[in-house]
Amino acid sequence: MFAHFGIKDMLDILIVAALLYSLYCLMRESGSINIFIDVLVFIGVWVVVTRVLDMKLIGAIMDKLISVGVIILVILFHDELRQFLVELGSRKRWRFFFRFFRTGKRGGEARDYITPVVYACISLSKGKVGALIVIKREMPLASYEYTGDIINADVNSRLIENIFFKNSPMHDGAMIISDNRIRAAGCILPVSHSLDIPKSLGLRHRAALGISQETDAIAVVVSEETGNISVAMNGKFKLRLSTKELEQILATA
Repeated sequence: MFAHFGIKDMLDILIVAALLYSLYCLMRESGSINIFIDVLVFIGVWVVVTRVLDMKLIGAIMDKLISVGVIILVILFHDELRQFLVELGSRKRWRFFFRFFRTGKRGGEARDYITPVVYACISLSKGKVGALIVIKREMPLASYEYTGDIINADVNSRLIENIFFKNSPMHDGAMIISDNRIRAAGCILPVSHSLDIPKSLGLRHRAALGISQETDAIAVVVSEETGNISVAMNGKFKLRLSTKELEQILATA
């Protein structure tokens, strides 16, 4: 059985295992893990019936169910599949891989926005002024930028504070920073409906978690009630951060 088992077969198994694990994590985060397990069980039974037991009639019925079931799953989980495929080609681990194929040296990416964002968050936190700042990484955020007002200005702590001032018309929306520029403010973000969000967190935190689930962006939140600074990244929260912790997260993300 293992006479012709080689490196290609091992690589094949590892790739399939990695894809299944990624799908498992995605389904677990979206609350669809039970359906994912049921699908795997059904596929296992189908393989046993058709390949091992060679049962013709049941095998033919299950073949039809498999062909129709794939279309149904694509319809039901089109958002999750889209997120999985986009993340598959945009995560940082692929950039590490492609470095081996690049010629010449390339310096680290400048992140001039970090200091102004941190200083602005310090001031907003002291005054208990609510804020939601989204920082683009790999995935484009243009569709969210156009839900607000296009600014296209240098990142400046005073400008950030003025935008989130309580009487500002853009106070309740999100600011989007891309390529060291404030691209837009007053933007509307997708709201997460996750049941794991603490009840003490408001709509800003839900919007921050929502954009971190839909994209690979970093969302910085300043609570209007407590002044606490939080970060949503990769579909997870980091709550009650110090300014030093915030700066470290922005510098290493």
